Amino acid sequence: MANDHILTLSCPDKPGIVHAVTGIFAREGHNILDLQQFSDPTSEKFFMRVHFGPTPTESTEHLRPAFDALATEYQMTYDIRPVAQKPRVLIMVSKIGHCLNDLLFRAKTGQLPIEIPLIVSNHPDFAPLAASYGIEFHHLPVTAATKADQESRVLELIKQHGIELVVLARYMQVLSPKLCEAMSGRIINIHHSFLPSFKGAKPYHQAYDRGVKIIGATAHFVTADLDEGPIIEQRVARVDHSMSPKELVDEGSNIESQVLAAAVKWYAERRVFLNGNKTVVF
Repeated sequence: MANDHILTLSCPDKPGIVHAVTGIFAREGHNILDLQQFSDPTSEKFFMRVHFGPTPTESTEHLRPAFDALATEYQMTYDIRPVAQKPRVLIMVSKIGHCLNDLLFRAKTGQLPIEIPLIVSNHPDFAPLAASYGIEFHHLPVTAATKADQESRVLELIKQHGIELVVLARYMQVLSPKLCEAMSGRIINIHHSFLPSFKGAKPYHQAYDRGVKIIGATAHFVTADLDEGPIIEQRVARVDHSMSPKELVDEGSNIESQVLAAAVKWYAERRVFLNGNKTVVF
């Protein structure tokens, strides 16, 4: 996929968008390898993802004038990225490490197209794991009194390392509205329940108390409203009356790892679009 690129765009829906976009590629002699589109009749927005290439060089500057003009005409936001360009990801974690371990392994083995330059935790437990992968580890304890300073340091690290995406891999702290706003649409959390059921702490114990027959996990974008952000992916597993809270936790851990990895992969592949309080995932 040398010199292949991904175009993503969204705009108010109207006739002629597909014709206009594909016409640019035709005029420039670029092949469309894959195209996905969706028109939302409720929000009246249009979304498109185009995998195209190869281009003569890695540069796509020759496409900018045409797409800038199109963006003005259609009130469009667009982005063009090389397929080979991996987003730089900051992982934040507390004391439960299965999602962190899974993401590190998938990134190391090429299953996840991301770079992980650093890990931040409010506990020191996973410093050895980070070191085993050669990844910078920052222990940033947090209390109610130090939360603002701690998050300011997180924002400094994000800027310093050119972080595009923050992944909360069981980071058991509620982010402030300031941090949520600064990284709006660029923080993914894994919640250990099938939202909107069982929000907040100990959802598996809540599920046990209610005698549910399925448990699940939800990957969603983070907003200032706890566990209310746009959902990216959800999966479930069947359980029964014989299972203890610990067995529910063990079963749920596997689902959490799978769901979070899927959400991060789709984000890295430019497949996830925000659509109000929902998402479009190609």
